[in-house]
Amino acid sequence: MVERLVDDPGSCKGCSADVNVSEKQIRRMLEVMAMKEFACVSEAVYQDRLQQCAHCPSLQYGTTCAHCGCIVRVRAKLAEKHCPLPGNRKW
Repeated sequence: MVERLVDDPGSCKGCSADVNVSEKQIRRMLEVMAMKEFACVSEAVYQDRLQQCAHCPSLQYGTTCAHCGCIVRVRAKLAEKHCPLPGNRKW
């Protein structure tokens, strides 16, 4: 599930009937990442990334990036990911 949301822009939540992602669903995705030992950034880097996303006009529904369809709290945690904003990455 996490891999699909992070790696497949075609699975964009905005393209489905249910675009709202609950806090419980996001926590579960982060728990799965922790269990599978994904390479994650430090808490300080994570918070900085989230701050950048929070002020981005491309943040939709408070959870989703308009450019990749990812849940920002999941993508921002992953060390190998970057901000997908075309031409002007925030992180």
